[in-house]
Amino acid sequence: MKKYIVFALAAVVAFSSCKDFLVEEPIMSQSTELTLSDFNGLNKSVAGAYGPLVDVSWYGANFVLNSELRSGNAMNPVNSSFTSGRLTTAYKMTYDPSSTEGIWGSAYYVISAVNNVLNAIEGNEENLMSSFVTEDDLNNLKGEALALRAFAHFDVLRTYCRTDGKTAQELGVPVITTPQLPTDMPARNTVAESFNQIITDLLDAEKLMADDYVRGDVADEKATFTKNAVRALLSRVYLYNKEYQKAADYATKVIDCGDYKLWTAAEYPSVWGKDVASDGGEVIFEVYGKQANDYDAYWEGPSHMTNPLGYADCAATADIVNLFESGDVRGTTGVRGTDDGKVLFCTDKDEASGGQMWTMKYYGKGEGNVTSTPDVSNTIVIRLSEMYLNRAEAIANGAQISGVTALQDINTIRKNRGASTLGAVGVDLILKERRMELNFEGHYWFDLARTGGSINYEDAVLKRTVPADSKFWALPIPKSQTDVDANLVQNPGYND
Repeated sequence: MKKYIVFALAAVVAFSSCKDFLVEEPIMSQSTELTLSDFNGLNKSVAGAYGPLVDVSWYGANFVLNSELRSGNAMNPVNSSFTSGRLTTAYKMTYDPSSTEGIWGSAYYVISAVNNVLNAIEGNEENLMSSFVTEDDLNNLKGEALALRAFAHFDVLRTYCRTDGKTAQELGVPVITTPQLPTDMPARNTVAESFNQIITDLLDAEKLMADDYVRGDVADEKATFTKNAVRALLSRVYLYNKEYQKAADYATKVIDCGDYKLWTAAEYPSVWGKDVASDGGEVIFEVYGKQANDYDAYWEGPSHMTNPLGYADCAATADIVNLFESGDVRGTTGVRGTDDGKVLFCTDKDEASGGQMWTMKYYGKGEGNVTSTPDVSNTIVIRLSEMYLNRAEAIANGAQISGVTALQDINTIRKNRGASTLGAVGVDLILKERRMELNFEGHYWFDLARTGGSINYEDAVLKRTVPADSKFWALPIPKSQTDVDANLVQNPGYND
């Protein structure tokens, strides 16, 4: 497979330099109208729309790592001189409109890009088809664009809005489904309307995409949407929206499709940091990290942020390390540089951080122990274990799947991790299992938010209490956005 590199965006359309998509005229010489006038231009625009997902504000680091820092899974190192200070706002919860999560701009950039593509296709299908472009080709492209639009809206929604099910008529995010002019000032839809559009887009994408569709000519096929990835995301979204039967149904579709398998206890510690997830394992959808992508966070990426020899801003807390029983490979510990690939938490070889523990899920792509330059890692967004966890939680909340129990699903995971099996489970134990299985993958904070949870956490640096009614479950919308959009209402508690 050829590697693709995102290098530029013209107007609000994202482009990829995948040479199979090149047309005769240099891309930067083209107008937006010309670029979107044929299938090749549309195709590379969708390919390029994946680029911003690896931006530092999104899966390039902060969206995942900051949620771990807020939740109590991660911390700035005890030795304050051992960190660059880049992730201090999330750790100390000093959010305000001028210092908040930056995903808003990246996500709406993607939404804008795919809206242009969908708009160019709508009503123009016959002109776009040829002996080389079929209706199936157009449907697959539309499906990808719709999945990206839903994905971006969903991540913005759960960052800046409450998703605990008590706020359906409160403010969600602006739902943008058509190209916007620079002078447009979209208002926020309700949480219910936001979820409805996300689900509608994903259901439409599922209908449009062929069962065997995989985008070609990319470095990592798991880093683009397929029908299975759409179904897996639907399971997650339905779980957030408390539509438990549908969450269980879609998780079952993915589990039963046969394209993925749970990593075994022997495999689990060594699957992280691969360049391409081609082992037929758990990865359903991931964000591909490589310096060649213009959006790649590089120095500020997850492998450098979680490395004691890098910027070292995001270490593991005792709270997460101590959850695991003896024999559970998810909690194995060692020394970085001497037992690489066999541990999930480590101290640094020279103990420069005083024995601080660090996650090994972003160790990098095998380019060695990072010193002067950062190694790069992919960010796994959806994997098979989550489907078992989604289904277990949905069943515990009343969903029914023939021949399946929540206890069976949880024990299936635990058996594959070397942990002892449980005799009974309820929602609390399932959420604990989610925290253990998906640690440092950006889930725990959002799991607490959607279930009305709270945080009481203390380490050597700070003591944190985040009650269920805290304003922080809906982070402040960036001031840079409210300044230019008079219709964009700020979240309560951040206008002082």
